[in-house]
Amino acid sequence: MKSDLFSSDHMVQPATAPGMTLQNAKSIKYAVNGEMLARQGSMVAFRGNLQFERKGQGLGGMLKRAVTGEGLALMAVRGQGEAWFAHEAQNCFIVDIEPGDALTINGRNVLCFDATLSYEIKTVKGAGMSGGGIFNSVFTGHGKLGIMCEGNPIIIPVSPQSSVCVDTDAVVGWTASLQTSLHRSQSVGSMIRGGSGEAVQLRLDGEGFVIVRPSEATPSQSSAH
Repeated sequence: MKSDLFSSDHMVQPATAPGMTLQNAKSIKYAVNGEMLARQGSMVAFRGNLQFERKGQGLGGMLKRAVTGEGLALMAVRGQGEAWFAHEAQNCFIVDIEPGDALTINGRNVLCFDATLSYEIKTVKGAGMSGGGIFNSVFTGHGKLGIMCEGNPIIIPVSPQSSVCVDTDAVVGWTASLQTSLHRSQSVGSMIRGGSGEAVQLRLDGEGFVIVRPSEATPSQSSAH
């Protein structure tokens, strides 16, 4: 998994490149030759012979969505042509997932991805009943994943010598091999006095990286899974 794809060198890629490229900071262009998948309603323009079809999640996916509120409302884009995707003018980024990699991403941050990638909704282990990403989408396989968030994301390395704690409303995703748990950074006395507003975070241990947005999710975004 190449976190360096978030560097400024990758902000704009050649418009003629096949597959997924960044059109600009706010949109992704996809040269379709076959099939790809995208967030429902995220297509802002297209040309060529393309068909857009709602993607079913299957019975298991529907049940998970009903119970957890988390899910990916997807559409399949098929045919030959070019399509542009964006959502609420959020910043767009591309992650290259390689065989053996696994990346867990909050459903609200997924924009589009190659059909060669697989995803599964999984529980964030050790997260208890804290808000903001108890259930995430885990991507595996080989291909590109287009994600989005407000502003430029913060990429923080995680190592066995240095765990990282992140706000559950700000986290976008992380290397799926990392161990997760809840971390309480506020004393009981502080909570009684009103607290700092930062009582519980998601702690990540192991080897990998975490992606954090530079602002906490608004209530509407937190519920828009």
